[in-house]
Formats: sequence, C-alpha cells, structure tokens
Amino acid sequence: MKKFLLISIPALFIIIAGFFFFRYYFVFGEGVKTGELNYFVYKGYVFKTYEGKIIQTGLKSQTSGAGIQSNEFNFSVDDQAVADSLMRCTGKTVELRYREYFGALPWRGMQKQVVYEILSVK
Repeated sequence: MKKFLLISIPALFIIIAGFFFFRYYFVFGEGVKTGELNYFVYKGYVFKTYEGKIIQTGLKSQTSGAGIQSNEFNFSVDDQAVADSLMRCTGKTVELRYREYFGALPWRGMQKQVVYEILSVK
C-alpha cells in the first residue's frame, strides 16, 4: 500500500499540473484582428484587468442573406504598455495581435483572447 501511494500521489500531481498548464497556459492559436475599438476599460472586483471590444465590419455569408453584419471581438490585455496605448485609441481602427487560450485566468483577464501587440492605429 505504501508503494502504491508513493507512485500514485506524484502521478496524480503531474496529471493535475499538466491539465492546468494545458487549460490555462497553452497557446491554442494566434492571430490578428482589425476593427474599430468600441471600448476599452479597466475593471474587476478582486483582480483589475483591462478588457476591450473591437467591432469588425463585413459581409454576411450567402446562407444568412445579403447585407452587412457587425462582428464583435472581445479581448483582454495583460501588458501595461499595450493597455496604455489602447486607452487613447477608442473610436479608431486598430489592428491587434492576440493569443487564444482554452481558459481564462482571473488575473490575466475575463476573455480567452489576450492581446499582446498593437500593429497599427488608423
């Protein structure tokens, strides 16, 4: 029984640590989004984080009918320098580079998409 516990407890710890890393720190995808910065705020009860939304314009697909639709992209920012720059860009068209995770951490932000770089502001 003692040998079983000496093997199973570290194995269980490694499995839990692996799950936590994969869920919250593994970068699932990276990309670039462009749109008009609708709002950018600093909010939270315990963990204050920077949250924003850009509005992307585009055409609807053939199956949903003709016309223009508005796509929203909600994101978080964990870099202070990027957040300070975005605070001055509300209403402007921005091109943002982001990372997508499987889960959100409260100290990183409320969204799974985390912006880490501003490519351009128009």
